[in-house]
Amino acid sequence: MPSLLGVAQYKVVDSKSSVKFNIRNFGIGISGAFTGLEGDISFDPKNPANATFRVTIDAGSVNTDNSLRDGHLKGESYFNVAQYKRISFQSTKISVTPNTGALVLYGKLTIKNHTQDISFPFTAEPSGDGWLFKGSVTINRRDFEVGGFSTISDNATVTLSVFVGK
Repeated sequence: MPSLLGVAQYKVVDSKSSVKFNIRNFGIGISGAFTGLEGDISFDPKNPANATFRVTIDAGSVNTDNSLRDGHLKGESYFNVAQYKRISFQSTKISVTPNTGALVLYGKLTIKNHTQDISFPFTAEPSGDGWLFKGSVTINRRDFEVGGFSTISDNATVTLSVFVGK
């Protein structure tokens, strides 16, 4: 196991972060967001491969600017927030592309007690006394039993902008 000496520990700052999604329903793009982001991130810009990400988000915070749709999304056939209050992600590794320095985050995403391996490229930018991590990933909602046989697309694009501070 790599030494954590020199690796800074950060907390997610929800008010400076965003988790947005886009999915198609009847061919029309629907956008939304989640709030209530919490987590711990260990990060050393000199050795990003040793970073760890452990974050959760409040599933009940789903917001598409349509209260009827939001209520439906919180229900049993979608996020079932009465039983599964949080969506979680735990990193398993971070790779650094040798030629470009591009970062790729690998980990386990859990929604409604269903866990899937995911990976996506991300950036890490210093910001004040913390870091701003940005990335985007496409997930298949059916992998997590979200939505069943509905009129929405199987794939949703999730865009992350996560600020962490000490």
